[in-house]
Amino acid sequence: MATVKSFSHSRREYASAGPRPNRYSNQQAKPGSDISDAFSSLAGAPILELPQRYSELKKELVPGLRDQEVLLKNWNEVLDCLKHTNARIKEQGGKIIPRLLFSDIENGRIDPDILEQVRSVGTVIVKGAVTKEQALGWKESIKRYAADNRDRARGFPKDDPQVWEFYHSRPQVSARTHPAILKTQAFLLTQWRADADAEISLGNPISYFDRLRIRFPGDMTFALGPHIDGGSVERWEDNKAYRKCFSRILSPNWKSHDAFDATHRIEAKMDIYAGPSACNVFRPWQGWVSMSSTSANEGTLQVYPNTLLSTAYLILRAFFSPIRTASEFGGNKNGYLAAENWALDLESTAFPGSVPGRAQELSDETHPHLELTETMTSVPPVDPGDQVYWHCDTIHAVESQHRGKGDSSVMYIPAVPVTVNNAEYLAAQRASFITGYRPYDFSSVEGEIGFIGRGSLQDINEGSLSRRAYGLEKFEALGNGNGEANAIEKANEWLFGPHSL
Repeated sequence: MATVKSFSHSRREYASAGPRPNRYSNQQAKPGSDISDAFSSLAGAPILELPQRYSELKKELVPGLRDQEVLLKNWNEVLDCLKHTNARIKEQGGKIIPRLLFSDIENGRIDPDILEQVRSVGTVIVKGAVTKEQALGWKESIKRYAADNRDRARGFPKDDPQVWEFYHSRPQVSARTHPAILKTQAFLLTQWRADADAEISLGNPISYFDRLRIRFPGDMTFALGPHIDGGSVERWEDNKAYRKCFSRILSPNWKSHDAFDATHRIEAKMDIYAGPSACNVFRPWQGWVSMSSTSANEGTLQVYPNTLLSTAYLILRAFFSPIRTASEFGGNKNGYLAAENWALDLESTAFPGSVPGRAQELSDETHPHLELTETMTSVPPVDPGDQVYWHCDTIHAVESQHRGKGDSSVMYIPAVPVTVNNAEYLAAQRASFITGYRPYDFSSVEGEIGFIGRGSLQDINEGSLSRRAYGLEKFEALGNGNGEANAIEKANEWLFGPHSL
């Protein structure tokens, strides 16, 4: 076992140690106070017109006549594909979302056709990694944690929290370092690929601290509509890396877009504007672990189950505007959505649903051809201990109303690989865990300092896989080339070398 430096920092030592080379160790609070600040719709923020430079950005991306012709061809093809795909989604509903058994993952018995379905749909349910009893025990422990610290705990909404600003509770530590959950994540991460020199280790999962939800029957406040995390305008604006992730959509062969290519995502800037709760690590799979039995209409997750088409449409939509508005068609939906009613528009500054510093939001108004009111698909029934993961580009939402009889409860635990940037974040996150401060990406000012029952090093599960997830033991390369070896060497330097916190 690797020897790690002492983690006995006190709150005073951490706060007074002076400038640190790690950019994620800054404990200045981000703007905002809870999850609503990350979304214009939840925060009630107006959608303001973007400045003129966003029109110039469009012209930079589509500089010539030939580029415009390609864009128009792609747009028409995507709209045609959406007609058929939307019809299939409406017909199949939750049946379209694949399920995997953890035992099959562990024994290498996954049907390649099922894996192809996972890649196409962009969402998967994994059953059998965590027992029902353990998941329900986690929930009861969280309830006690909330009650014991209610005078200082934060959540949304403020008067009756359904989403808690908890990052360091004992159940969260236990779940994030659960060996079967980490093995699930390692498997899903290796469904991605990267160039041989890309500095990433996909088979080494690490922990990313996020919130949890205990949503009560009848709740309508946590009505988080269709959105995509990972920034908004950054997808077009970051010309160093993020834009390159989607470059093939603007090429003659848009269908060659590979949503599972991690090469350029490693350096992508997803948080140019330091938005509230914006994620600074590369999370290939977002996810949660269920702590309740939940079905459709019971406050569960919804997704648009086709990653390629929804991403292609999102990227292209910024360049097109309707010739006639929906109201001018007097309710004729087909006429409004028809390809001939949409024209290339490089003069407009609009990037629909994109607000700098917020998540990318989508609706029937901003992205009408997706028909989201009808195509957002609730995940099939889940039981306590089930894991659900969705691709980082997947459009997802939370059902607007919880119509069930029991709570809808999850811990948000994404699948995150080792990269140099992710390791730098992990080093700062490790320090926040020891002190009780909130993690860098989140806006709760002091986090859980002094909370009764806060998690500690003793709550981390045994074994190298669990300890590495929290940055407590050195990573080892898995033999996937020089890029991975470089990533591991630099990651260990951030965590255990002179730069480490």
